[in-house]
Amino acid sequence: MMRYLKLTNFELNRFFKIYVVLIGITLIMQLIGVVFISNNYIGDIEELISAGNTIEQAIKDWGIFSFSAISRSLWFTAPISLCVVTLLIYVFFIWYRDWFGKNTFAYRLLMLPTARINVFFAKASAIFLMVLGLVAIQLIFIMIENEVMKLIVPSQLREDLTLNEILYSFDSLRVLYPTSFIQFFIHYGIGMMTVLVAFTGVLFERCFRWKGIILGVVFAVLSFFVFISPLLIQEFLVEEFFYPTEIFILMVVAALIVTSGAIWMSHYLLNKKIRL
Repeated sequence: MMRYLKLTNFELNRFFKIYVVLIGITLIMQLIGVVFISNNYIGDIEELISAGNTIEQAIKDWGIFSFSAISRSLWFTAPISLCVVTLLIYVFFIWYRDWFGKNTFAYRLLMLPTARINVFFAKASAIFLMVLGLVAIQLIFIMIENEVMKLIVPSQLREDLTLNEILYSFDSLRVLYPTSFIQFFIHYGIGMMTVLVAFTGVLFERCFRWKGIILGVVFAVLSFFVFISPLLIQEFLVEEFFYPTEIFILMVVAALIVTSGAIWMSHYLLNKKIRL
């Protein structure tokens, strides 16, 4: 257990500098967006008032301002997308950096006096913790940015939204911030399952090189079809036979099968087939 925790901490430290840069870019871009969009709105309202319109008429023309105008902008979504893409790339890079550095660090890593599967779990845990960290930090940023918006836009020109209203007014934020534990389990469980399948695909490639790429793709495709098999059965074999709750339970079982299969296959490849 201690070796697993040390390996997880080691993986987190290796990504720390990039992680801090992602956090900094996110905060700076979103704050610029808050100031830019808020001032643009104020400028548009002032232009209408200077043309002889009342505040009420100006608001009727431009609408009341709220944080949703910011959260739907590229200033807000672009850094989030950058973080998502970076972590998606790192799902693969977290393995390949060990093979393609100046020294083959993978050899030393896999020869540590601990079960090799702990390396697998440590890398997966690091990805999961980094995702949760960015999600939590973004929540703090939203609260800060909302206060900055209030300093710029007068109260009569804005509609103040609660944190929940901000989070659930935009589809992408709903994915990041589920409304219940069940939704959290679904969203992040599927994400973790996908990471484990991707890890297994990387190990296939490391074990068998070009053949491994084909095997990895086949494994990923099979995993996908196993996961959605309850939906396929419901749609094509026994139409409308299962209740929604039963479909959900079957998909949870299918996800557990895929996750267990990925872990078992990775354990086998790490211990029996890996080429250092």
